[in-house]
Amino acid sequence: MGKVQKSLLALGGLFGLLASATAQAPVAVVEDVQGKVAGVEFMDYVAAGRVIKLGPKDSLVLSYMKSCWRESITGGTVTVGQEQSAVSLGKVERTKVACDSSRMQLSSREATQSAATVYRSLRSDQPAPQPALLTLYGQSPVVEVNDERGRLLIERLDELGERVEVAIEGPALLRGMFFDLAKTDIALKPGARYLASLGERKVQFTIAREAQPGATPVIGRLLRFQ
Repeated sequence: MGKVQKSLLALGGLFGLLASATAQAPVAVVEDVQGKVAGVEFMDYVAAGRVIKLGPKDSLVLSYMKSCWRESITGGTVTVGQEQSAVSLGKVERTKVACDSSRMQLSSREATQSAATVYRSLRSDQPAPQPALLTLYGQSPVVEVNDERGRLLIERLDELGERVEVAIEGPALLRGMFFDLAKTDIALKPGARYLASLGERKVQFTIAREAQPGATPVIGRLLRFQ
């Protein structure tokens, strides 16, 4: 098979992957849910087009990763959009929070970056540029660990000496998938750069200079191994 044919096949695969990821990519995270809300739990990711029905006294907090809107919704029918929700027969209050909207993307970005890297490798020997570091706006990250267990290690990169090591277990583990450093009273240094490691997975990130300690909005301190 010639180079042109290989490139065309790779391009076709890339477009297919882009379409699939865009259709299913989550756009918001559920930061809180109160009442009997069917099919939705705390720390669920939701995609655009999802419809959530709330009873008159039910409430939901949705945070959007692209727009950084944090919505407190009571009652009615919620239709998840790309950057904010459409709420019918309910009440919604929106607050703009600090989050890294350029990096706070989920499976669609990861999939398209991987596919694009494969396609570029067929065209050039040049290495792909490294993405910018994720910036967190809370000093105590919420780390998405999924089913990984063991010791979470966080080391400061721009200054020697600071090192945090915790076991992924206990009450700080949310839904068996997320570890909240705020529940362990751990606060990282504003303006510093870190490397987090869990098993074979690693991710670098920075803490914003204006970051606050404690249980600040999850969308601003969510750390995922990508």
